[in-house]
Amino acid sequence: MKDSPIKYRLIKTEKHTGARLGEIITPHGTFPTPMFMPVGTLATVKTQSPEELKEMGAGIILSNTYHLWLRPGDELVKKAGGLHKFMNWDQPILTDSGGFQVFSLADTRKIEEEGVHFKSHLNGAPLFLSPEKAIQIQNNLGSDIMMSFDECPQFYQPYDYVKASVERTSRWAERGLNAHAKKDSQGLFGIVQGAGFEDLRRQSAQDLVSMDFPGYSIGGLAVGESHEEMNAVLDFTTPMLPTNKPRYLMGVGAPDSLIDGVIRGIDMFDCVLPTRIARNGTCMTSRGRLVVKNAQYAEDFRPLDENCDCYACKNYTRAYIRHLIKCDETFGMRLTSTHNLHFLINLMKNVRQAIMDDNLLEFREDFCEAYGYNKEGAKDF
Repeated sequence: MKDSPIKYRLIKTEKHTGARLGEIITPHGTFPTPMFMPVGTLATVKTQSPEELKEMGAGIILSNTYHLWLRPGDELVKKAGGLHKFMNWDQPILTDSGGFQVFSLADTRKIEEEGVHFKSHLNGAPLFLSPEKAIQIQNNLGSDIMMSFDECPQFYQPYDYVKASVERTSRWAERGLNAHAKKDSQGLFGIVQGAGFEDLRRQSAQDLVSMDFPGYSIGGLAVGESHEEMNAVLDFTTPMLPTNKPRYLMGVGAPDSLIDGVIRGIDMFDCVLPTRIARNGTCMTSRGRLVVKNAQYAEDFRPLDENCDCYACKNYTRAYIRHLIKCDETFGMRLTSTHNLHFLINLMKNVRQAIMDDNLLEFREDFCEAYGYNKEGAKDF
């Protein structure tokens, strides 16, 4: 794809690791990498306005093909002028293919070569999603970066199942590529699957690289495997991908996993984690996890994080935010969501600086020690 609208520019490789400092050029602007992408499932990052996201440095956001297909419908979004105009976001947007939702939300599904039959999680209505349909929906949405339709098998599925799944995903990727009607304005990424099997990851990567996608995603992680297993898969998978194209690790948002992914050469990440845990009053801080709704913060008049300069921390106390969360006030959820998103976006800004300074491993050690991770870096939210 010589004329792809998505281009990657490598600025620097950290001398002690495989970490890459770069930028990705899209039709709606250029953003620096490594970058964490806030998730706006239904054409909105929960509780946040586009202006607030820009102010905190979100260079790109993600929206969901499956959910927007059901509500409000991709044809309606197309009539509105595309997703950017519909949601008043003039910077890059990435849409996933809907594959993960089909396999995670559908209680009953039937996988065929043509696609997947399943039922809507909203009303039980029968639905069918194919590689071609997933691409058509994303063409209508008008995102800058689109994802191929894939099967995301559970990490611990048997080898033979994962092998058949990988081979089907490769065939689906080729069909999606052939169905892509807007190659000059939207870039389509391939998704490398294969669970924890190195030979299957290699087969998947070779299949997709031969199709010359403008970027590649690593899928099928953060689905129940350990932190160490994820790192092991990245250790052998990332080197299989082209160095002149973006690398995207799907669905990962824990702070230590972001840093470890960068160390292994990943450029892009996304996850619903920061806004999901924020709605329950859980905050990421420079000193670790803080559950602000806990009773110990009822008379704590400090900010969520004394080392943070986000809107929430500059203006409100733990005691006040706890009060809002305990009373189910939306403003409390807005403040904790603002803080968590700012925290991860700022973390990646600091990671980019550490790459520039060639001290990423030292940065990781200092961050994890302050955050309270154990030596393996594994900690669940």
